[in-house]
Amino acid sequence: MTERLDQPRDVTMRLRPHYDPEAFGRLSEQIARFLGTARFLVYMTVFVGVWVVWNVLAPFKFDPYPYIFLTLMLSLQASYAAPLILLAQNRQSDRDRVQYEQDRLAADRTQAEIEYLTREIAALRIAIGEMATRDYIRSELQRVQEELSGGGQ
Repeated sequence: MTERLDQPRDVTMRLRPHYDPEAFGRLSEQIARFLGTARFLVYMTVFVGVWVVWNVLAPFKFDPYPYIFLTLMLSLQASYAAPLILLAQNRQSDRDRVQYEQDRLAADRTQAEIEYLTREIAALRIAIGEMATRDYIRSELQRVQEELSGGGQ
């Protein structure tokens, strides 16, 4: 039977394996984090050192000089490490982008609140400026008292 192009594919026909991208991403970050440590460098140095010493001093040399099998294994390790490191960097970049957007929104809200409070303070200052102060009322009462006491004589 031929596959119809106007119909969706049957789910059972898929040959690709299913994997959880988040779990794979977390694993890649853990591996990338380990590859960037001094411990990994020490382990690799010890591994290569043992490999070379074994193939120089042991009676059974499974990878004689120029250590082609060792080179192949290190190339294989690097070919897996590079994409895992890039995947981890991409995930970190995505997290940074989300954090930047949240920070920007928070800064916008803060700026709007500051502008609102500034307007409120300005309105209060204007209102207070139009209010009669204690000294002003006292001076007006003294003036009225002087007028009343001076006019009655």
